[in-house]
Amino acid sequence: MNTYFDKDMVLEEIRSFRVETPSWGYGDSGTRFKVFHWPGAARNLREKLEDAAMVQKVTGICPSVALHIPWDKEDDWSEAKAYAESLGLRLGAVNPNLFQDDEYRFGSLCHYDPAVRRAAIEHILECVEIARTIGSDTISLWLADGTNYPGQDNLRARKRRLRETLSEIYPALGSDLRLLIEYKFFEPAFYHTDLADWGMASTLARQLGPQAKVLVDTGHHAQGTNIAHIVSYLIDEEQLGGFHFNDRRYADDDLIVGSQNPFDLFLIFTELVAAAREGVIPRVDYMIDQSHNLEPKVEAMIQSILHIQSAHTRALLVNYAALAQAQAAGDTLAAYRVLRDAFETDVRPLLAEARESMGLDPDPIRAFRASGYAERVARERPQAAGGASGYPGA
Repeated sequence: MNTYFDKDMVLEEIRSFRVETPSWGYGDSGTRFKVFHWPGAARNLREKLEDAAMVQKVTGICPSVALHIPWDKEDDWSEAKAYAESLGLRLGAVNPNLFQDDEYRFGSLCHYDPAVRRAAIEHILECVEIARTIGSDTISLWLADGTNYPGQDNLRARKRRLRETLSEIYPALGSDLRLLIEYKFFEPAFYHTDLADWGMASTLARQLGPQAKVLVDTGHHAQGTNIAHIVSYLIDEEQLGGFHFNDRRYADDDLIVGSQNPFDLFLIFTELVAAAREGVIPRVDYMIDQSHNLEPKVEAMIQSILHIQSAHTRALLVNYAALAQAQAAGDTLAAYRVLRDAFETDVRPLLAEARESMGLDPDPIRAFRASGYAERVARERPQAAGGASGYPGA
């Protein structure tokens, strides 16, 4: 293993790293064709929180859970917050749902009908109040708004509507809430999407104000997109607010993060670690956005955390001084080898040592399987009668 880095510092950075898991990752979900039921899948928010607590128990770095409204809507949010705290968790980012209701067929904040836009505004304002009640400081916004045919709507008018509606919502954030604006270049809109790329999201965030930042979903990009480049650009423009982690082979495949393109995930983290060491990133939220259909829900979430930890730890091991020296000398291959050396380092011993120092089993998957948790909840939770149709993508 490389010896130029400060091991104690790396171990502390491993221990202090945090990832938020999504409530919707623990319940039944499916493709656009079918909902697939998994034995023991969570049926309500309390069971989702119990699953998230299990993930936190074996990983030690996932103390918060993102919510999706209205899927997770509760009558008493104070009680929900207290229950999360009893499990050692806190409620995290609140994700409004602006794509499920019939009235959103042709959009929400961009819709041609002022009444629909008003309904969308009121829903987000409701989510702002929920966030304050539960102690969250983040609204995570993804829009399915777009069109499928040329001429279906006025594209410039839709752009103006989006700015106008969010400009009405933005003051409600006050100084204590952030708005993370996500983008997606297609699906369910196939002719145009109103927030199709990071540039559009960044432009809108700048227009709104400093409480608005860009959220990068690692699966929401065209083939061959250099996401590390986007991340570096947003960092330098002080526009990066957070991540939704997942992986893709073709489009928004919603695969376990790091399962398809682990080197790309590592390169994203090298940009983040390098910037953090220069002190130029005030805050970045790391969240998972996956909803597993073929894999056991909780174990798949743990596997995702392990992949993220591995990529992050490898990025911590990059010799950034040597990298800068090679870059300054124009030595292309030397620079590449600096990155490759860190990527090919077996970081499992470091991660195991960090976990043991936290009082955890060095192998979270082994700990989870040995716990019997999956078998127990399969017995205790009868198959849900419904489930989300398709993937939220929020």
